[in-house]
Parts: sequence; structure tokens; C-alpha cells
Amino acid sequence: MFKFPKKKTEVSTEVLVRFIWVSSFLAMIFTLPPLGLFLGIYYLTGELIIGAVIGFGVHFVILAFSGRISKIITKLMS
Repeated sequence: MFKFPKKKTEVSTEVLVRFIWVSSFLAMIFTLPPLGLFLGIYYLTGELIIGAVIGFGVHFVILAFSGRISKIITKLMS
């Protein structure tokens, strides 16, 4: 009834390497700043809850802009 196009199974190594680099940079951008804030607040003030709330808040703000960040990093890697 419907004819679907065949899936592309061959991917060039250049695309795979770019995918790995962009994914690695995104992972670092999503985790290192909130983790640094959490640990910095915890070690400077001793307040676990405040550090966790601020760390999670920053993490989710960064996630809100993840599409834009991904586009920028992809353009830089091209």
C-alpha cells in the first residue's frame, strides 16, 4: 500500500566524529557548570540543600537552551 524509502545505513566517519565531539561538548556544558556551582556552594557554605537547588536550577536553565547551544557547537565544528 505504502512504499517507504529505504533507510540510509552507511554513515561517513566524518559525520560520526563530528557527532562524538558535539555530544561530548554538550555533555560537558550540561554537567560541569551546575556541578561546579553545587560543589562550590557546598564547600564554601556547608549548605547541601542550597547548593543542590542552585545546581539543579542552573542545569535546567542550560537544558532549556540546549537546542541553541547544539546548533552553535555544530556550526563551530563544521
